[in-house]
Amino acid sequence: QVQLVESGGGLVQPGGSLRLSCEASGPGSSFTPAAMGWYRQAPGKERELVARYTGAIIMYGDSVKGRFTASRDYVKKTVDLQMNDLKPEDTAVYYCNALYGPTNYWGEGTQVTVSS
Repeated sequence: QVQLVESGGGLVQPGGSLRLSCEASGPGSSFTPAAMGWYRQAPGKERELVARYTGAIIMYGDSVKGRFTASRDYVKKTVDLQMNDLKPEDTAVYYCNALYGPTNYWGEGTQVTVSS
């Protein structure tokens, strides 16, 4: 019903910046999601919240507050994540997430690696 496609991942040095984008498509994506945002998962760790919109309210994970900024455009069906002052501990696969009705959708993930 809905597909989420992420882009913008890659390799960056500590202190650098990256911008991730997520676009929703498919028959169900014409509806407004109840929630949409980003999670991440590092090797050996559980998936954790990065930033998520619920309506007009946004929540950030504690580890990224003050460094990451999310933005949304539900007309374009996109949610972006601007990541600044990146640290090695930010290295993870970043997943786009969206809740449409009762179904929670996930993208396939995009790798972000922070290393010198």
